[in-house]
Amino acid sequence: MTQPRTVIVGAGLAGLAAALELGKAGHPVTVLEAAPAAGGRCRSFHDPLLDRVIDNGNHLMMTANTAVFTYLAEIGATDRVRIGAPATYPFVDVISGERWTVRPNRGPLPWWITAARRSVPGARISDWLPALRLLLAGPAATVGDCIPRKGPLWERFWEPLSVAALNTDPAEASARLLAATCRLTFARGERMSRPVTVMHSLADSLIDPAVQRLRERGVELRFGERVRGLTRAGDGRVVAVETSRGSLDLPTGSQLILALPSWNLPDLLPEQAVPTGTRMILNLHFDVGAKADHMPPLTGMTRSEAQWLFVRDGIAAVTVSAADRHADTDAGTLASRIWPEVAVALGQTDMPEPACRVVKERRATFAETPANEPLRPGADCHLANVWLAGDWTVRGLPATIEGAIRSGRIAAERAITALHGG
Repeated sequence: MTQPRTVIVGAGLAGLAAALELGKAGHPVTVLEAAPAAGGRCRSFHDPLLDRVIDNGNHLMMTANTAVFTYLAEIGATDRVRIGAPATYPFVDVISGERWTVRPNRGPLPWWITAARRSVPGARISDWLPALRLLLAGPAATVGDCIPRKGPLWERFWEPLSVAALNTDPAEASARLLAATCRLTFARGERMSRPVTVMHSLADSLIDPAVQRLRERGVELRFGERVRGLTRAGDGRVVAVETSRGSLDLPTGSQLILALPSWNLPDLLPEQAVPTGTRMILNLHFDVGAKADHMPPLTGMTRSEAQWLFVRDGIAAVTVSAADRHADTDAGTLASRIWPEVAVALGQTDMPEPACRVVKERRATFAETPANEPLRPGADCHLANVWLAGDWTVRGLPATIEGAIRSGRIAAERAITALHGG
């Protein structure tokens, strides 16, 4: 009798996290990935223009992301991320050039908002009161319903935080998802609010070590193999996976984890409800060399197109979230438009525009709106031996690295229980 196994479709972070859990438990695992390498939307590549390895996008993690740190420990890559301790978030107003730093205090009582040297310049204590409406928001509330979209606190804290965290315009973004982010981080004090960035690249920190660990555990990784369909039995189970290389049978008792983006899942399960709509993220990588050596790894940008500036290995990379308005703008125009803002942030306003690689992640996340939250299914699927994973499946969390890893682990736990006859 052929031994049951688990087939995982998708080698992004959700699929890799699921494979790690199953491999650790000693179960046979096959991972199918349409792309030539792992990583999904969390990938790195060598760019010939810059002659550097760059990421498709920038990702900020925080010390509150417990699933991320469990994953890093599992793959032996804890030393491949940089933790900003104590938690500090430098900002720059790209219009005035003014700079300040947000410094959360220890403990959950946020007295830092009352201290001029820790808080947002120009913000009064009363300006923070709408945060209570955010924390108590109902399921239909948007960020814009809870936080007044004007004034220094909006421009200098809530807007860059909201747009970056949810990749959705605050007028339509889910208030509950932003509140969840705040509860996990700033509401728990400085230790849970420390910024975490990769040392060299996403692949170096999060992907390559995971692939190596999976191979050490005997997990079969099949790249360049696209799944085209599922063969179902009359009892509601999937018995074979049809791929670009042929049919892969699933022996009795086998499990299937679909770790795919929400917009790709309907190709295999058209009857499965998924969140509707996607949002783009725009990333620009400027080759600034030593001109950025004085900069911290992360700087918030206000009154600007971009929300955050990441500096690493001579590259100044900026992220523009909720960027669908830039979908049809050519790369040269975008670089010329955004470089002056980056130059202000770097303190290099006389520096000519350097070489730049523009990366448009047109479908970076699903639209994180109140209407989409009930459509997030969790790990469960109506098919008996099929489980779902991906940052879009986990209710109550934004579509982030933390959510992707959590979803993979949850799906793997369900599959393991089923493999054991549960």
